[in-house]
Amino acid sequence: MRSRLKIVGVMGSGTERHEAFAIPLGVLLARLEVHLLTGGGLGVMEAVSQGFVSVEKRAGVCIGVLPGQVEEEGCGAPLGYPNPHIEVPIRTHLPGRGEEGVRLHSRNSVNIASADAVVVLPGGSGTASEARLALQFRKPVVGFGGGGEAEGILQAESLEEVEHFLKAVLSLPR
Repeated sequence: MRSRLKIVGVMGSGTERHEAFAIPLGVLLARLEVHLLTGGGLGVMEAVSQGFVSVEKRAGVCIGVLPGQVEEEGCGAPLGYPNPHIEVPIRTHLPGRGEEGVRLHSRNSVNIASADAVVVLPGGSGTASEARLALQFRKPVVGFGGGGEAEGILQAESLEEVEHFLKAVLSLPR
């Protein structure tokens, strides 16, 4: 019987890539044999996805939960969604981003509810809403690079600390 891979959600800026944190984190997650889940857009979402898919032999896939809105033509995502590294785009009709992302009927809620653990990188109001949702949903959550610090998220000072946190909370092989 094959066991289900864990899903790690990475939340962060939709405009700034924060490559020094995001790309190595993506590589780490691929090597930990988990699925990566992001909001599927640009910035941190694209950079962490780029790092993740750069690992050729990996067990997990790169998932993007896309914001959207219902239009006459159907359900459409904003420009830049999904980024080119998303392997499994999940299209939604949920437009809420930024400050609206804290609503329970938002795409951000889907991101957090779907993740087994969450890593918060630096970002704006949407990232802050995801950090608050992670606490509200009682998800294992860690900040990296200062992400989620203002929301009281436990901070990892290094990629190694992120790795130890994820291995512990997800019961991954040491």
